Amino acid sequence: MSAPKRQDTRKLFENLSGHGKSIAVLTSGGDAQGMNAAVRAVVRMGIYVGAKVYFIHEGYQGMVDGGDNIKEASWESVSSMLQVGGTVIGSARCKAFRTREGRLQAALNLVQKSITNLCVIGGDGSLTGANLFREEWSGLLDELLQKGAISEEAARSNSALHIVGMVGSIDNDFCGTDMTIGTDSALHRIIEVVDAIMTTAQRSAANARDGSPLRVRAYTGALACGADWVFFPEMPPEDGWEENMCQKLSENRADKKRLNIIIVAEGAIDCHNKPITPDYIKDLVVRNLGFDTRVTILGHVQRGGTPSAFDRILASRMGVEAVLALLEASPGTPACVVSLVGNQAVRLPLMECVQMTQEVHKAMDEKKFEDAVRLRGRSFENNLSTYRLLCNRKADSELPHSSFNVAVLNVGAPAAGMNAAVRSAVRVGITEGHKMFAVSDGFEGFYKGQIKEIKWGDVGGWTGQGGSLLGTKRTLPGKHLEQIAQQMALHNINALLVIGGFEAYMGLLELSAARDKYGELCVPMVMVPATVSNNIPGSDLSIGSDTALNAITDTCDRIKQSASGTKRRVFIIETMGGYCGYLATVGGLAAGADTVYIYEEPIDIRDLQGNVEHLTEKMKTTIQRGLVLRNENCNENFTTDFIYQLYSEEGRGVFDCRKNILGHMQQGGAPSPFDRNFGTKVAAKAVQWLTKTMKESYKGGRVFANSEDSACLLGMRRRAMVFQPVAQLKQETDFEHRIPKEQWWLKLRPLMKILAKYKTSYDVSDSGQLEHVGRFRAKEGDPSTAI
Repeated sequence: MSAPKRQDTRKLFENLSGHGKSIAVLTSGGDAQGMNAAVRAVVRMGIYVGAKVYFIHEGYQGMVDGGDNIKEASWESVSSMLQVGGTVIGSARCKAFRTREGRLQAALNLVQKSITNLCVIGGDGSLTGANLFREEWSGLLDELLQKGAISEEAARSNSALHIVGMVGSIDNDFCGTDMTIGTDSALHRIIEVVDAIMTTAQRSAANARDGSPLRVRAYTGALACGADWVFFPEMPPEDGWEENMCQKLSENRADKKRLNIIIVAEGAIDCHNKPITPDYIKDLVVRNLGFDTRVTILGHVQRGGTPSAFDRILASRMGVEAVLALLEASPGTPACVVSLVGNQAVRLPLMECVQMTQEVHKAMDEKKFEDAVRLRGRSFENNLSTYRLLCNRKADSELPHSSFNVAVLNVGAPAAGMNAAVRSAVRVGITEGHKMFAVSDGFEGFYKGQIKEIKWGDVGGWTGQGGSLLGTKRTLPGKHLEQIAQQMALHNINALLVIGGFEAYMGLLELSAARDKYGELCVPMVMVPATVSNNIPGSDLSIGSDTALNAITDTCDRIKQSASGTKRRVFIIETMGGYCGYLATVGGLAAGADTVYIYEEPIDIRDLQGNVEHLTEKMKTTIQRGLVLRNENCNENFTTDFIYQLYSEEGRGVFDCRKNILGHMQQGGAPSPFDRNFGTKVAAKAVQWLTKTMKESYKGGRVFANSEDSACLLGMRRRAMVFQPVAQLKQETDFEHRIPKEQWWLKLRPLMKILAKYKTSYDVSDSGQLEHVGRFRAKEGDPSTAI
């Protein structure tokens, strides 16, 4: 087995030194899970580049009050913050900062500590206040100088204030970013409650006709839990919605559906601007239908608990990017906000984003709801469009009739989110007028004829279920192509949707290559990546990997907690992934690992010795635990047992060791909100592509498609969802090790090492350069690429 080439991440940011600079970080507004991860990243990245970093406790109030509220941070002071919810440094509303006198006092407090770089984590109000502070800075210094509060040297050396913002909000209501820090964690809380309610109803005949309205903050939760009805401010229902909703609930009862979930977002209104409340809906359902109906108001539960893996990674990436933005800033650089678009961290002018967010509020106030949805951005529009497709069930007489038959199957190992993808595909296909067929047990079931039509109601309640309800196997189609072609002809299959991992990719390659021999295979085919390993070429993300990351993160949290108050201890943890180090690397970043061993970055005994010495030095401080992750196939000789024994021997007298092999628990459990939504949206987009391609290739009374671009993989590439011919992806694939030749997440490894206090270089070539919102929106506005 040949060793992989070491990825080049040696482009060092020599010109971005923080020596002589001071950075302060504060959290403001409502708290959100993940804020602490962002604070930790700012502190450690700032210290790493040689800057002094300060906490500002209690937000702007602490900046105005000064004194002990502004304290220098150390590396150790942010230890164990990563998994803590809320904000450790506090957040408070501050009337004084809204006045010039208050901002003058805040400026004095910052100048006294030579702080001219400010990182603000909060909502649009907090960021607007920061920008005003920056604009007034020169005038504030002049006033302080005239009063004799500061010297001319202090005014000169602190002449420019640089501001970088990160949006921390569970509402996800800030324009310019796909996700704000805290949104994913809030969705976790929502889904936990909804899943618990659904489980109870499914097992209790007494609850067979319940309606359950919930008040939540994020309408995305409706997609994640497959809600029957959702109300939110940007889409007021039309007149007659009460009758329509009750009719749908009655139809659900006729289909023997035991539970109906109705989600009511905070601020929901009807088309006459009348508030829609859970209690109103409860009374409506009881009065019109007599259903036993309960109301659950989640409230501040959504802000509670530990941050999800997604929020930890997002906040860590944003925190590091914020420090880089401050180091690169010049006196003329406008204040920027670090945002997430697709899978990329970008910098956008802060006030352009704030103004667009305010335009949304203005459109809402003026009842221009379509404008509000458009201003929210392409991601919001597509979520809304997908929800409408999946939940507005039409009568059979109202559906178009396409005469096309589409087969759906799962291939490879189970991955959480597969069922959400199947549900989405089936319902979108039916909405498009197709007859949908489910294939059990992957390609093995295909050639054995385990194929049957699947209807709308058959996939009810699938969104939140883990594993693969269709059944999935790793069998490849190559040896059974003739039987599969016969089954395609028998059932008149006009298109294939394959949801799965590397075997699904290999299977699609084999099917498309056999088209010359078997005409029945000359139909549109598309694959949706679904594997915890996230090792599919052509896609940065796969359905199931987020759920696996949360399983790893939760386990690491518990393991670290088990060492609390005990003697110094190091944990060696083995993750899945085959030869792909994604789970180990990104899980290590989310869990705060000290070292992560992966196949893509070869190690030798000197590396292992250096890691042990690093942990030994760390244990001399107040930090008493270490975390080491190892990808299962990182090295055939340096096994988990070997590393455990090495650390145990070399750490003797300083720390002891424990090991844990996570195994198949990473594949199990209910899918995370991200995987539910990702699977839902990607599968819907895949079926829409199949519909378009079938229509284009329908000739002579049959579908005939044998071009290279009619067998595609739908994947996320940086900022967009793109369809790529699988034949073209072959050159990007390391088939021996079942991984892509280039993997984007390897650029996160230096970041992980920096946050673990290793001396390393950091490639800033892909860091988010400042972009204007108008130009940026033009890039994301292509409906063929946006998800």
